[in-house]
Amino acid sequence: MTISIMQIKEMKEKGVKSAALVVWDAPTARIAHECGADFLIVGDSVGVNLWGHSNNLEITLDDFLVAVKAVRRGAPDALVCADIPYGPVQIDPTEAVRAAIRLVQEGGADLVKIDAAPDFPEAVTSVTRAGVPVFAQMGLSPQSGSKYGVSIGDLQQPESLVPDEMMEQLIREAQVCEQAGAAMIDLTNAGPVIGGAITDAVGIPVIGGMGGGPWLDGRIRMFHAAVGYGTKFLDNPPSAYAYTAQMSRDAVTELLGDIRSGKQIKGGLGRK
Repeated sequence: MTISIMQIKEMKEKGVKSAALVVWDAPTARIAHECGADFLIVGDSVGVNLWGHSNNLEITLDDFLVAVKAVRRGAPDALVCADIPYGPVQIDPTEAVRAAIRLVQEGGADLVKIDAAPDFPEAVTSVTRAGVPVFAQMGLSPQSGSKYGVSIGDLQQPESLVPDEMMEQLIREAQVCEQAGAAMIDLTNAGPVIGGAITDAVGIPVIGGMGGGPWLDGRIRMFHAAVGYGTKFLDNPPSAYAYTAQMSRDAVTELLGDIRSGKQIKGGLGRK
């Protein structure tokens, strides 16, 4: 079932939480959509988590379009949001618009995500005026937390004391995103106290990744993290809903044993 941005806004008004999954390829996009995710996010985190880059800054727009197209092919009816990789937004609003249009025209995205959106309100406004809805990311970094004498880890506690100045600043940033024309806010590393305050302070949906607590309008989770798949999980069992990294390793070990012993091997891509 396809859902629209307007419907996600209506969910906020009704107190119904929306669920989003970060996916990077066609098979996971299909699974996430068929299981009922309200929308899919193609994150530039694909660079580190799937392509082996040392950081996400190495991803170019041309690189990233490969992942966006794959997700669209895997879930042709889904609401798909694509990150704008590092570069265009930081250069100027015109470059941000060009990147957003390419993500929509070539990649098939329905909306784009702009990181550190409060620092780039002109980009949010320009992209929105160009007809591309914006998912505005904001929140705390370790550096901004230290400015107020608190750590991101401390803020994850329900009883955490949040400095008034910090709370006021983050609420202002959320309102800047809304006034700039953002359709939704992606709130990260804020903690439950701040998350609840920001959700109440703006009229657009506030959907959180890490932190934010149960008072947000919805939550985001990486598909691979949710199912426990990734190289970092091979030696450290995840706190997740499955442990498919270990399942995969067990399956491959069994396959190699069957090949070496001359047994009939299982598996195959099959046919449609």
